[in-house]
Amino acid sequence: MGSRSSAYLYASAVVCLVLSWRSGPVLGGDIVHHDDVAPKRPGCENNFVLVKVPTWVDGVEDIEYVGVGARFGPTLESKEKHANHTRIIIADPPDCCNMPKNKVPLPFDRYQLLFRKFCGCLCDYHLYLFFFFHLKLKGEVLLVHRGNCSFTTKANIAQRAGATAILIINNHTELFKMVCEANETDVSIEIPSVMLPQDAGASLEQLITSSTVSVQLYSPQRPLVDVAEVFLWLMAVGTILCASYWSAHSSREAAIELDKLLKDGSDDLVQTQGVGISGVVEISTMSAVLFVVVASCFLIMLYKLMSYWFIEVLVVLFCIGGIEGLQTCLVALLSCFRWFGRAGQSFIELPLVGAVSYLTLAVSPFCIAFAVVWAVFRTVSFAWIGQDILGIALIVTVLQIVRIPNLKVGTVLLSCAFLYDIFWVFVSKRWFHESVMIVVARGDRSGEDGIPMLLKIPRMFDPWGGYSIIGFGDIILPGLVVVFSLRYDWLEKKTIKEGYFLWAMIAYGLGLLVTYVALNLMDGHGQPALLYIVPFTLGTFLTLGKQRGDLKRLWTRGEPERPCPHVQLHPPQ
Repeated sequence: MGSRSSAYLYASAVVCLVLSWRSGPVLGGDIVHHDDVAPKRPGCENNFVLVKVPTWVDGVEDIEYVGVGARFGPTLESKEKHANHTRIIIADPPDCCNMPKNKVPLPFDRYQLLFRKFCGCLCDYHLYLFFFFHLKLKGEVLLVHRGNCSFTTKANIAQRAGATAILIINNHTELFKMVCEANETDVSIEIPSVMLPQDAGASLEQLITSSTVSVQLYSPQRPLVDVAEVFLWLMAVGTILCASYWSAHSSREAAIELDKLLKDGSDDLVQTQGVGISGVVEISTMSAVLFVVVASCFLIMLYKLMSYWFIEVLVVLFCIGGIEGLQTCLVALLSCFRWFGRAGQSFIELPLVGAVSYLTLAVSPFCIAFAVVWAVFRTVSFAWIGQDILGIALIVTVLQIVRIPNLKVGTVLLSCAFLYDIFWVFVSKRWFHESVMIVVARGDRSGEDGIPMLLKIPRMFDPWGGYSIIGFGDIILPGLVVVFSLRYDWLEKKTIKEGYFLWAMIAYGLGLLVTYVALNLMDGHGQPALLYIVPFTLGTFLTLGKQRGDLKRLWTRGEPERPCPHVQLHPPQ
Protein backbone atom coordinates (compact mmCIF):
# COMPACT_ATOMS: atom_id res chain seq x y z
CA MET A 1 0.00 0.00 0.00
CA GLY A 2 1.35 3.37 -0.92
CA SER A 3 0.02 5.41 1.99
CA ARG A 4 -2.42 5.23 4.88
CA SER A 5 -5.11 7.18 3.03
CA SER A 6 -4.87 4.98 -0.05
CA ALA A 7 -5.06 1.90 2.16
CA TYR A 8 -8.28 3.09 3.78
CA LEU A 9 -9.76 4.01 0.41
CA TYR A 10 -8.80 0.67 -1.08
CA ALA A 11 -10.13 -1.29 1.89
CA SER A 12 -13.48 0.50 1.79
CA ALA A 13 -13.93 -0.16 -1.93
CA VAL A 14 -12.97 -3.81 -1.62
CA VAL A 15 -15.30 -4.39 1.34
CA CYS A 16 -18.25 -2.94 -0.59
CA LEU A 17 -17.53 -5.07 -3.65
CA VAL A 18 -16.23 -8.35 -2.25
CA LEU A 19 -18.13 -8.76 0.99
CA SER A 20 -21.37 -7.94 -0.78
CA TRP A 21 -20.89 -10.96 -3.02
CA ARG A 22 -21.82 -14.35 -1.74
CA SER A 23 -22.08 -17.69 -3.47
CA GLY A 24 -22.67 -21.36 -2.99
CA PRO A 25 -19.38 -23.18 -3.47
CA VAL A 26 -19.90 -25.64 -6.29
CA LEU A 27 -21.96 -24.92 -9.38
CA GLY A 28 -20.57 -27.12 -12.08
CA GLY A 29 -23.92 -27.81 -13.80
CA ASP A 30 -26.53 -29.83 -11.98
CA ILE A 31 -27.22 -33.22 -13.55
CA VAL A 32 -30.42 -33.82 -11.57
CA HIS A 33 -33.18 -31.22 -11.52
CA HIS A 34 -35.96 -31.61 -8.97
CA ASP A 35 -39.41 -30.17 -9.65
CA ASP A 36 -42.08 -29.64 -7.00
CA VAL A 37 -44.56 -28.12 -9.47
CA ALA A 38 -44.98 -31.40 -11.38
CA PRO A 39 -45.28 -34.03 -8.62
CA LYS A 40 -44.36 -37.64 -9.25
CA ARG A 41 -46.95 -40.39 -9.74
CA PRO A 42 -46.78 -44.02 -10.93
CA GLY A 43 -45.33 -44.10 -14.44
CA CYS A 44 -44.11 -40.51 -14.11
CA GLU A 45 -41.58 -40.60 -11.31
CA ASN A 46 -38.18 -40.10 -12.95
CA ASN A 47 -35.85 -37.32 -11.90
CA PHE A 48 -35.04 -34.80 -14.59
CA VAL A 49 -31.48 -35.77 -15.54
CA LEU A 50 -29.16 -34.28 -18.12
CA VAL A 51 -28.43 -36.64 -21.01
CA LYS A 52 -25.36 -36.78 -23.22
CA VAL A 53 -26.18 -37.21 -26.93
CA PRO A 54 -22.94 -37.79 -28.89
CA THR A 55 -23.39 -38.11 -32.67
CA TRP A 56 -21.65 -39.96 -35.49
CA VAL A 57 -21.98 -38.76 -39.09
CA ASP A 58 -21.28 -41.49 -41.66
CA GLY A 59 -19.40 -43.39 -38.96
CA VAL A 60 -17.21 -40.42 -37.92
CA GLU A 61 -17.64 -38.98 -34.41
CA ASP A 62 -19.10 -35.47 -34.50
CA ILE A 63 -20.75 -33.03 -32.08
CA GLU A 64 -22.00 -33.99 -28.62
CA TYR A 65 -25.29 -32.44 -27.55
CA VAL A 66 -26.87 -32.26 -24.08
CA GLY A 67 -30.55 -32.87 -23.45
CA VAL A 68 -32.79 -33.53 -20.46
CA GLY A 69 -34.64 -36.76 -19.72
CA ALA A 70 -38.41 -36.92 -19.24
CA ARG A 71 -40.39 -37.64 -16.10
CA PHE A 72 -41.75 -40.80 -17.81
CA GLY A 73 -40.12 -43.79 -19.49
CA PRO A 74 -37.20 -45.97 -18.41
CA THR A 75 -34.03 -44.65 -16.82
CA LEU A 76 -31.11 -44.11 -19.15
CA GLU A 77 -27.85 -46.01 -19.17
CA SER A 78 -25.19 -44.32 -17.03
CA LYS A 79 -22.06 -45.71 -18.71
CA GLU A 80 -21.01 -44.76 -22.22
CA LYS A 81 -19.63 -48.20 -23.04
CA HIS A 82 -23.03 -49.78 -22.40
CA ALA A 83 -24.99 -47.30 -24.54
CA ASN A 84 -25.80 -48.49 -28.07
CA HIS A 85 -25.03 -46.61 -31.29
CA THR A 86 -28.43 -46.09 -32.88
CA ARG A 87 -29.41 -44.57 -36.19
CA ILE A 88 -31.64 -41.50 -35.97
CA ILE A 89 -34.35 -40.49 -38.48
CA ILE A 90 -36.73 -37.55 -38.79
CA ALA A 91 -40.39 -38.24 -38.07
CA ASP A 92 -43.05 -37.63 -40.73
CA PRO A 93 -45.16 -35.80 -39.64
CA PRO A 94 -42.52 -33.87 -37.67
CA ASP A 95 -44.68 -33.51 -34.54
CA CYS A 96 -45.28 -37.29 -34.30
CA CYS A 97 -48.87 -36.75 -33.18
CA ASN A 98 -49.97 -39.42 -35.70
CA MET A 99 -48.44 -42.68 -36.84
CA PRO A 100 -45.30 -41.86 -38.87
CA LYS A 101 -45.70 -41.85 -42.65
CA ASN A 102 -42.08 -42.11 -43.73
CA LYS A 103 -41.54 -43.20 -47.34
CA VAL A 104 -42.21 -46.92 -47.95
CA PRO A 105 -39.15 -48.55 -49.50
CA LEU A 106 -41.17 -51.31 -51.35
CA PRO A 107 -44.37 -51.00 -53.45
CA PHE A 108 -47.62 -51.60 -51.61
CA ASP A 109 -48.56 -54.61 -53.87
CA ARG A 110 -45.36 -56.39 -52.87
CA TYR A 111 -46.49 -56.17 -49.21
CA GLN A 112 -49.95 -57.42 -50.25
CA LEU A 113 -48.35 -60.56 -51.68
CA LEU A 114 -46.33 -61.07 -48.52
CA PHE A 115 -49.40 -60.67 -46.33
CA ARG A 116 -51.42 -63.10 -48.50
CA LYS A 117 -48.63 -65.64 -48.34
CA PHE A 118 -48.25 -65.52 -44.57
CA CYS A 119 -51.76 -64.47 -43.50
CA GLY A 120 -53.88 -66.16 -46.14
CA CYS A 121 -55.93 -63.01 -46.70
CA LEU A 122 -55.64 -59.37 -47.59
CA CYS A 123 -54.67 -57.69 -44.35
CA ASP A 124 -56.02 -54.34 -43.28
CA TYR A 125 -54.14 -51.29 -44.51
CA HIS A 126 -53.52 -50.08 -40.95
CA LEU A 127 -52.05 -53.46 -40.08
CA TYR A 128 -49.80 -53.09 -43.07
CA LEU A 129 -48.65 -49.66 -41.87
CA PHE A 130 -48.02 -50.94 -38.36
CA PHE A 131 -46.12 -53.96 -39.67
CA PHE A 132 -44.02 -51.84 -42.02
CA PHE A 133 -43.08 -49.18 -39.51
CA HIS A 134 -42.42 -51.74 -36.83
CA LEU A 135 -39.84 -53.26 -39.16
CA LYS A 136 -38.45 -49.97 -40.41
CA LEU A 137 -38.08 -48.26 -37.03
CA LYS A 138 -36.78 -51.25 -35.17
CA GLY A 139 -33.63 -50.15 -33.41
CA GLU A 140 -33.84 -46.51 -34.58
CA VAL A 141 -34.30 -43.21 -32.76
CA LEU A 142 -37.07 -40.87 -33.87
CA LEU A 143 -36.41 -37.10 -34.03
CA VAL A 144 -39.62 -35.09 -33.58
CA HIS A 145 -40.75 -31.52 -32.93
CA ARG A 146 -42.47 -30.26 -29.81
CA GLY A 147 -46.10 -29.16 -30.04
CA ASN A 148 -49.67 -30.13 -31.14
CA CYS A 149 -49.93 -33.02 -28.66
CA SER A 150 -48.56 -34.08 -25.29
CA PHE A 151 -45.11 -35.50 -24.73
CA THR A 152 -46.50 -38.87 -23.66
CA THR A 153 -48.61 -39.07 -26.84
CA LYS A 154 -45.51 -38.59 -28.95
CA ALA A 155 -43.62 -41.21 -26.96
CA ASN A 156 -46.48 -43.75 -27.21
CA ILE A 157 -46.78 -43.31 -30.98
CA ALA A 158 -43.01 -43.61 -31.44
CA GLN A 159 -43.03 -46.74 -29.28
CA ARG A 160 -45.85 -48.33 -31.32
CA ALA A 161 -43.96 -47.49 -34.51
CA GLY A 162 -40.98 -49.47 -33.25
CA ALA A 163 -38.59 -46.67 -32.25
CA THR A 164 -36.13 -47.41 -29.47
CA ALA A 165 -36.02 -43.79 -28.28
CA ILE A 166 -37.47 -40.39 -29.10
CA LEU A 167 -35.65 -37.05 -29.24
CA ILE A 168 -37.99 -34.06 -28.97
CA ILE A 169 -36.77 -30.70 -30.28
CA ASN A 170 -37.83 -27.80 -28.09
CA ASN A 171 -39.22 -24.63 -29.67
CA HIS A 172 -36.81 -22.50 -27.58
CA THR A 173 -33.05 -22.45 -27.15
CA GLU A 174 -33.21 -23.70 -23.53
CA LEU A 175 -34.24 -27.11 -22.24
CA PHE A 176 -37.74 -27.90 -20.98
CA LYS A 177 -38.85 -30.44 -18.39
CA MET A 178 -41.19 -33.01 -19.94
CA VAL A 179 -43.94 -34.13 -17.56
CA CYS A 180 -47.15 -36.14 -17.73
CA GLU A 181 -50.45 -34.35 -18.14
CA ALA A 182 -52.82 -34.61 -15.17
CA ASN A 183 -55.53 -36.50 -17.13
CA GLU A 184 -53.24 -38.92 -18.95
CA THR A 185 -53.47 -42.60 -18.09
CA ASP A 186 -51.42 -44.28 -20.83
CA VAL A 187 -48.01 -43.68 -19.27
CA SER A 188 -46.59 -47.20 -19.57
CA ILE A 189 -43.82 -46.01 -21.86
CA GLU A 190 -40.86 -48.31 -22.40
CA ILE A 191 -38.59 -46.12 -24.55
CA PRO A 192 -36.54 -43.17 -23.26
CA SER A 193 -37.59 -39.63 -24.17
CA VAL A 194 -35.08 -36.78 -24.29
CA MET A 195 -35.63 -33.06 -24.89
CA LEU A 196 -33.06 -31.21 -27.04
CA PRO A 197 -32.66 -27.43 -27.35
CA GLN A 198 -33.81 -25.81 -30.57
CA ASP A 199 -30.36 -25.15 -32.01
CA ALA A 200 -29.22 -28.74 -31.40
CA GLY A 201 -32.34 -30.10 -33.13
CA ALA A 202 -31.87 -27.86 -36.15
CA SER A 203 -28.27 -28.99 -36.48
CA LEU A 204 -29.28 -32.66 -36.29
CA GLU A 205 -32.01 -32.23 -38.91
CA GLN A 206 -29.54 -30.65 -41.31
CA LEU A 207 -27.10 -33.54 -40.85
CA ILE A 208 -29.75 -36.24 -41.25
CA THR A 209 -30.95 -34.88 -44.61
CA SER A 210 -27.51 -35.37 -46.18
CA SER A 211 -25.84 -38.13 -44.15
CA THR A 212 -26.40 -41.20 -42.03
CA VAL A 213 -26.42 -40.10 -38.42
CA SER A 214 -26.30 -42.30 -35.32
CA VAL A 215 -26.43 -41.31 -31.66
CA GLN A 216 -25.84 -42.61 -28.16
CA LEU A 217 -28.04 -41.76 -25.18
CA TYR A 218 -26.63 -42.00 -21.67
CA SER A 219 -26.63 -40.02 -18.43
CA PRO A 220 -23.34 -40.47 -16.57
CA GLN A 221 -23.26 -39.91 -12.83
CA ARG A 222 -20.90 -37.55 -11.06
CA PRO A 223 -18.15 -39.09 -8.91
CA LEU A 224 -18.81 -38.92 -5.19
CA VAL A 225 -15.65 -36.85 -4.68
CA ASP A 226 -13.72 -35.01 -7.36
CA VAL A 227 -10.08 -34.01 -7.00
CA ALA A 228 -11.13 -30.42 -7.73
CA GLU A 229 -13.08 -30.28 -4.48
CA VAL A 230 -10.03 -31.48 -2.52
CA PHE A 231 -7.82 -28.79 -4.05
CA LEU A 232 -10.49 -26.12 -3.57
CA TRP A 233 -10.78 -27.09 0.10
CA LEU A 234 -7.01 -26.82 0.47
CA MET A 235 -7.02 -23.43 -1.27
CA ALA A 236 -9.70 -22.01 1.02
CA VAL A 237 -8.11 -23.34 4.21
CA GLY A 238 -4.61 -22.36 3.10
CA THR A 239 -5.71 -18.82 2.21
CA ILE A 240 -7.17 -18.25 5.67
CA LEU A 241 -4.09 -19.83 7.25
CA CYS A 242 -1.70 -17.46 5.46
CA ALA A 243 -3.88 -14.42 6.14
CA SER A 244 -4.15 -15.34 9.84
CA TYR A 245 -0.40 -15.52 10.41
CA TRP A 246 0.21 -12.33 8.45
CA SER A 247 -2.42 -10.43 10.43
CA ALA A 248 -1.26 -11.86 13.76
CA HIS A 249 2.35 -10.97 12.96
CA SER A 250 1.37 -7.37 12.12
CA SER A 251 -0.66 -7.09 15.33
CA ARG A 252 2.17 -8.46 17.44
CA GLU A 253 4.65 -6.05 15.89
CA ALA A 254 2.28 -3.16 16.58
CA ALA A 255 1.80 -4.36 20.17
CA ILE A 256 5.58 -4.54 20.70
CA GLU A 257 5.97 -0.97 19.45
CA LEU A 258 3.16 0.16 21.75
CA ASP A 259 4.78 -1.56 24.73
CA LYS A 260 8.06 0.21 23.99
CA LEU A 261 6.29 3.57 23.96
CA LEU A 262 4.58 2.74 27.25
CA LYS A 263 7.84 1.76 28.94
CA ASP A 264 9.75 4.76 27.62
CA GLY A 265 6.95 7.22 28.40
CA SER A 266 7.54 8.70 24.96
CA ASP A 267 5.63 11.73 23.74
CA ASP A 268 4.75 9.70 20.65
CA LEU A 269 2.33 7.75 22.86
CA VAL A 270 -0.10 10.64 22.76
CA GLN A 271 -0.20 10.46 18.99
CA THR A 272 -0.99 6.72 19.00
CA GLN A 273 -3.96 6.96 21.31
CA GLY A 274 -7.19 6.18 19.48
CA VAL A 275 -5.31 5.13 16.36
CA GLY A 276 -5.11 1.49 15.27
CA ILE A 277 -2.62 -0.17 13.02
CA SER A 278 -1.91 1.83 9.88
CA GLY A 279 -4.12 0.82 6.95
CA VAL A 280 -6.50 -1.32 9.02
CA VAL A 281 -10.29 -0.99 8.93
CA GLU A 282 -12.25 -2.33 11.90
CA ILE A 283 -15.85 -3.44 11.38
CA SER A 284 -18.40 -2.15 13.88
CA THR A 285 -21.61 -3.84 14.99
CA MET A 286 -23.70 -1.42 12.94
CA SER A 287 -21.68 -2.01 9.78
CA ALA A 288 -22.04 -5.77 10.32
CA VAL A 289 -25.83 -5.39 10.37
CA LEU A 290 -25.82 -3.06 7.36
CA PHE A 291 -23.86 -5.72 5.50
CA VAL A 292 -27.07 -7.67 4.86
CA VAL A 293 -28.82 -4.66 3.35
CA VAL A 294 -25.86 -3.59 1.20
CA ALA A 295 -25.13 -7.15 0.08
CA SER A 296 -28.78 -7.78 -0.81
CA CYS A 297 -29.00 -4.59 -2.87
CA PHE A 298 -25.78 -5.44 -4.67
CA LEU A 299 -26.99 -8.99 -5.40
CA ILE A 300 -30.33 -7.78 -6.78
CA MET A 301 -28.46 -5.29 -8.96
CA LEU A 302 -26.33 -8.14 -10.31
CA TYR A 303 -29.43 -10.24 -10.90
CA LYS A 304 -31.35 -7.51 -12.73
CA LEU A 305 -28.45 -6.04 -14.70
CA MET A 306 -26.74 -9.32 -15.51
CA SER A 307 -25.54 -8.92 -19.07
CA TYR A 308 -22.35 -9.03 -21.10
CA TRP A 309 -21.46 -5.38 -20.49
CA PHE A 310 -22.10 -5.63 -16.76
CA ILE A 311 -19.82 -8.66 -16.49
CA GLU A 312 -17.16 -6.62 -18.27
CA VAL A 313 -17.49 -3.90 -15.62
CA LEU A 314 -17.08 -6.51 -12.87
CA VAL A 315 -14.01 -7.90 -14.62
CA VAL A 316 -12.43 -4.43 -14.61
CA LEU A 317 -13.22 -3.97 -10.90
CA PHE A 318 -11.86 -7.43 -10.13
CA CYS A 319 -8.65 -6.66 -12.01
CA ILE A 320 -8.19 -3.43 -10.04
CA GLY A 321 -8.64 -5.27 -6.74
CA GLY A 322 -6.49 -8.16 -7.93
CA ILE A 323 -3.66 -5.81 -8.92
CA GLU A 324 -3.69 -4.12 -5.52
CA GLY A 325 -3.92 -7.46 -3.70
CA LEU A 326 -1.14 -9.09 -5.72
CA GLN A 327 1.05 -6.02 -5.30
CA THR A 328 0.53 -5.94 -1.53
CA CYS A 329 1.30 -9.66 -1.15
CA LEU A 330 4.41 -9.52 -3.34
CA VAL A 331 5.78 -6.46 -1.54
CA ALA A 332 5.24 -8.11 1.86
CA LEU A 333 6.82 -11.37 0.67
CA LEU A 334 9.86 -9.79 -0.99
CA SER A 335 10.45 -7.50 1.98
CA CYS A 336 11.31 -10.60 4.02
CA PHE A 337 14.51 -10.98 1.98
CA ARG A 338 17.37 -8.64 2.80
CA TRP A 339 18.05 -7.98 -0.90
CA PHE A 340 14.69 -6.22 -1.15
CA GLY A 341 14.39 -4.93 2.42
CA ARG A 342 16.04 -1.61 1.66
CA ALA A 343 13.86 -0.99 -1.41
CA GLY A 344 10.78 -1.76 0.65
CA GLN A 345 11.73 0.83 3.29
CA SER A 346 12.69 3.61 0.86
CA PHE A 347 9.81 5.80 -0.28
CA ILE A 348 9.14 8.36 -2.96
CA GLU A 349 6.36 10.95 -3.02
CA LEU A 350 4.03 10.66 -6.02
CA PRO A 351 1.25 13.13 -6.93
CA LEU A 352 -2.26 11.99 -5.91
CA VAL A 353 -0.83 8.80 -4.42
CA GLY A 354 1.49 9.89 -1.67
CA ALA A 355 4.47 7.96 -0.36
CA VAL A 356 5.17 4.79 -2.35
CA SER A 357 8.09 2.46 -1.77
CA TYR A 358 10.56 1.70 -4.54
CA LEU A 359 9.72 -2.00 -4.20
CA THR A 360 6.05 -1.24 -4.85
CA LEU A 361 6.99 0.69 -7.99
CA ALA A 362 9.11 -2.25 -9.13
CA VAL A 363 6.40 -4.92 -8.78
CA SER A 364 3.47 -2.81 -10.01
CA PRO A 365 4.16 -3.28 -13.76
CA PHE A 366 4.22 -7.06 -13.30
CA CYS A 367 0.94 -7.04 -11.36
CA ILE A 368 -0.77 -4.83 -13.95
CA ALA A 369 0.49 -6.98 -16.84
CA PHE A 370 -0.63 -10.17 -15.07
CA ALA A 371 -4.18 -8.86 -14.56
CA VAL A 372 -4.45 -7.49 -18.11
CA VAL A 373 -3.29 -10.78 -19.66
CA TRP A 374 -5.83 -12.69 -17.57
CA ALA A 375 -8.64 -10.30 -18.56
CA VAL A 376 -7.83 -10.63 -22.26
CA PHE A 377 -7.51 -14.44 -22.23
CA ARG A 378 -10.00 -15.24 -19.46
CA THR A 379 -12.10 -17.45 -21.75
CA VAL A 380 -9.34 -19.97 -22.45
CA SER A 381 -9.35 -23.29 -20.63
CA PHE A 382 -6.47 -22.51 -18.26
CA ALA A 383 -7.55 -18.96 -17.36
CA TRP A 384 -8.84 -20.24 -13.99
CA ILE A 385 -5.22 -20.33 -12.78
CA GLY A 386 -4.79 -16.58 -13.19
CA GLN A 387 -8.21 -15.89 -11.69
CA ASP A 388 -7.35 -17.96 -8.61
CA ILE A 389 -3.98 -16.23 -8.15
CA LEU A 390 -5.58 -12.79 -8.31
CA GLY A 391 -8.46 -13.94 -6.10
CA ILE A 392 -6.28 -15.46 -3.39
CA ALA A 393 -4.06 -12.37 -3.29
CA LEU A 394 -7.16 -10.17 -2.99
CA ILE A 395 -8.66 -12.30 -0.20
CA VAL A 396 -5.42 -12.37 1.80
CA THR A 397 -5.08 -8.60 1.48
CA VAL A 398 -8.68 -8.00 2.57
CA LEU A 399 -8.22 -10.25 5.61
CA GLN A 400 -5.10 -8.28 6.45
CA ILE A 401 -6.83 -4.89 6.12
CA VAL A 402 -10.36 -5.59 7.41
CA ARG A 403 -10.62 -6.80 11.01
CA ILE A 404 -13.23 -7.45 13.66
CA PRO A 405 -12.36 -5.90 17.07
CA ASN A 406 -14.10 -8.55 19.19
CA LEU A 407 -16.21 -11.69 19.06
CA LYS A 408 -19.44 -9.71 19.41
CA VAL A 409 -18.95 -8.06 16.03
CA GLY A 410 -17.90 -11.40 14.53
CA THR A 411 -21.04 -13.09 15.85
CA VAL A 412 -23.32 -10.39 14.47
CA LEU A 413 -21.55 -10.42 11.09
CA LEU A 414 -21.65 -14.20 10.64
CA SER A 415 -25.22 -14.49 11.92
CA CYS A 416 -26.40 -11.91 9.39
CA ALA A 417 -24.44 -13.59 6.62
CA PHE A 418 -25.90 -16.96 7.66
CA LEU A 419 -29.46 -15.69 7.20
CA TYR A 420 -28.52 -13.81 4.02
CA ASP A 421 -27.06 -16.94 2.44
CA ILE A 422 -30.08 -19.11 3.18
CA PHE A 423 -32.53 -16.47 1.95
CA TRP A 424 -30.91 -15.79 -1.43
CA VAL A 425 -30.15 -19.45 -2.23
CA PHE A 426 -33.42 -21.07 -1.06
CA VAL A 427 -36.12 -18.58 -0.04
CA SER A 428 -35.66 -16.26 -3.04
CA LYS A 429 -37.21 -18.93 -5.27
CA ARG A 430 -40.65 -18.01 -3.92
CA TRP A 431 -40.48 -14.45 -5.27
CA PHE A 432 -38.17 -14.81 -8.28
CA HIS A 433 -39.07 -18.41 -9.28
CA GLU A 434 -35.37 -19.26 -9.30
CA SER A 435 -32.45 -19.07 -6.92
CA VAL A 436 -31.07 -15.55 -7.33
CA MET A 437 -27.69 -16.49 -5.87
CA ILE A 438 -27.20 -19.46 -8.19
CA VAL A 439 -28.33 -17.55 -11.29
CA VAL A 440 -25.83 -14.77 -10.56
CA ALA A 441 -23.03 -17.22 -9.78
CA ARG A 442 -23.50 -19.05 -13.06
CA GLY A 443 -23.94 -15.89 -15.10
CA ASP A 444 -26.92 -17.49 -16.84
CA ARG A 445 -28.05 -14.22 -18.44
CA SER A 446 -24.64 -12.79 -19.28
CA GLY A 447 -23.48 -15.10 -22.06
CA GLU A 448 -20.29 -15.75 -20.07
CA ASP A 449 -19.16 -18.10 -17.31
CA GLY A 450 -20.35 -15.92 -14.43
CA ILE A 451 -18.81 -13.21 -12.31
CA PRO A 452 -15.06 -13.37 -11.56
CA MET A 453 -15.31 -13.01 -7.75
CA LEU A 454 -14.84 -16.76 -7.33
CA LEU A 455 -12.12 -19.32 -6.81
CA LYS A 456 -12.60 -22.10 -9.34
CA ILE A 457 -10.98 -25.38 -10.35
CA PRO A 458 -12.10 -27.59 -13.27
CA ARG A 459 -13.70 -30.88 -12.24
CA MET A 460 -11.04 -33.24 -13.55
CA PHE A 461 -12.77 -36.63 -13.33
CA ASP A 462 -16.35 -35.47 -13.80
CA PRO A 463 -17.87 -36.68 -17.12
CA TRP A 464 -19.99 -33.52 -17.16
CA GLY A 465 -16.99 -31.23 -16.74
CA GLY A 466 -17.66 -27.81 -15.26
CA TYR A 467 -15.96 -26.16 -12.28
CA SER A 468 -15.99 -26.48 -8.54
CA ILE A 469 -16.26 -22.92 -7.25
CA ILE A 470 -16.38 -21.08 -3.95
CA GLY A 471 -17.38 -17.46 -3.47
CA PHE A 472 -15.02 -14.96 -1.89
CA GLY A 473 -17.49 -14.32 0.92
CA ASP A 474 -17.40 -17.99 1.96
CA ILE A 475 -13.71 -17.49 2.75
CA ILE A 476 -13.55 -13.86 3.88
CA LEU A 477 -16.49 -13.75 6.31
CA PRO A 478 -15.60 -16.81 8.44
CA GLY A 479 -11.95 -15.97 7.82
CA LEU A 480 -12.36 -12.71 9.75
CA VAL A 481 -13.27 -14.71 12.86
CA VAL A 482 -10.46 -17.25 12.34
CA VAL A 483 -7.92 -14.44 11.84
CA PHE A 484 -9.20 -12.75 14.99
CA SER A 485 -8.64 -15.97 16.97
CA LEU A 486 -4.95 -16.15 16.07
CA ARG A 487 -4.40 -12.44 16.84
CA TYR A 488 -5.97 -12.98 20.24
CA ASP A 489 -3.84 -16.07 20.91
CA TRP A 490 -0.60 -14.30 20.06
CA LEU A 491 -1.42 -11.17 22.05
CA GLU A 492 -2.44 -13.34 25.02
CA LYS A 493 0.71 -15.44 24.48
CA LYS A 494 -1.27 -18.68 24.40
CA THR A 495 0.18 -21.91 23.06
CA ILE A 496 -1.39 -23.58 20.06
CA LYS A 497 -3.22 -26.08 22.30
CA GLU A 498 -4.34 -23.50 24.83
CA GLY A 499 -5.49 -21.01 22.23
CA TYR A 500 -8.50 -20.76 19.94
CA PHE A 501 -6.96 -20.61 16.47
CA LEU A 502 -6.36 -24.36 16.05
CA TRP A 503 -9.96 -25.18 16.94
CA ALA A 504 -11.37 -22.34 14.81
CA MET A 505 -9.30 -23.52 11.86
CA ILE A 506 -10.42 -27.13 12.30
CA ALA A 507 -14.04 -26.01 12.65
CA TYR A 508 -13.87 -24.02 9.40
CA GLY A 509 -12.30 -26.95 7.55
CA LEU A 510 -14.97 -29.35 8.85
CA GLY A 511 -17.76 -26.92 7.96
CA LEU A 512 -16.48 -26.60 4.40
CA LEU A 513 -16.07 -30.38 4.19
CA VAL A 514 -19.69 -30.90 5.27
CA THR A 515 -20.70 -28.40 2.58
CA TYR A 516 -19.15 -30.58 -0.10
CA VAL A 517 -20.76 -33.70 1.35
CA ALA A 518 -24.16 -31.99 1.22
CA LEU A 519 -23.39 -30.81 -2.30
CA ASN A 520 -22.75 -34.34 -3.54
CA LEU A 521 -25.81 -35.70 -1.75
CA MET A 522 -27.87 -33.03 -3.57
CA ASP A 523 -26.55 -34.11 -7.00
CA GLY A 524 -24.50 -31.00 -7.60
CA HIS A 525 -27.07 -28.35 -6.65
CA GLY A 526 -25.42 -25.17 -5.35
CA GLN A 527 -25.32 -25.04 -1.56
CA PRO A 528 -25.12 -22.00 0.75
CA ALA A 529 -21.74 -22.69 2.30
CA LEU A 530 -22.33 -20.52 5.36
CA LEU A 531 -25.29 -22.70 6.27
CA TYR A 532 -22.70 -25.27 7.38
CA ILE A 533 -19.58 -23.16 8.03
CA VAL A 534 -21.10 -20.64 10.46
CA PRO A 535 -22.45 -23.17 13.00
CA PHE A 536 -19.13 -25.02 13.00
CA THR A 537 -16.84 -21.98 13.24
CA LEU A 538 -18.88 -19.68 15.44
CA GLY A 539 -20.34 -22.46 17.58
CA THR A 540 -16.89 -23.87 18.34
CA PHE A 541 -15.48 -20.45 19.24
CA LEU A 542 -18.36 -19.49 21.54
CA THR A 543 -18.52 -22.88 23.26
CA LEU A 544 -14.77 -23.02 23.86
CA GLY A 545 -14.67 -19.43 25.16
CA LYS A 546 -17.50 -20.17 27.58
CA GLN A 547 -15.79 -23.30 28.91
CA ARG A 548 -12.46 -21.52 29.43
CA GLY A 549 -13.96 -18.43 31.04
CA ASP A 550 -12.65 -16.09 28.33
CA LEU A 551 -15.97 -15.33 26.66
CA LYS A 552 -16.49 -11.95 28.35
CA ARG A 553 -13.08 -10.67 27.29
CA LEU A 554 -13.47 -12.12 23.78
CA TRP A 555 -16.94 -10.61 23.49
CA THR A 556 -16.02 -7.08 24.58
CA ARG A 557 -12.32 -6.26 24.28
CA GLY A 558 -10.94 -8.92 21.98
CA GLU A 559 -7.41 -8.32 23.24
CA PRO A 560 -5.58 -8.35 26.58
CA GLU A 561 -5.46 -5.26 28.78
CA ARG A 562 -2.18 -3.36 28.85
CA PRO A 563 -1.60 -1.65 32.23
CA CYS A 564 0.89 1.17 32.20
CA PRO A 565 4.27 -0.10 33.54
CA HIS A 566 4.88 3.25 35.33
CA VAL A 567 1.94 2.68 37.67
CA GLN A 568 3.05 0.54 40.63
CA LEU A 569 0.35 -1.33 42.47
CA HIS A 570 1.18 -1.67 46.19
CA PRO A 571 -0.65 -4.15 48.40
CA PRO A 572 -2.73 -2.59 51.21
CA GLN A 573 -0.92 -2.16 54.57
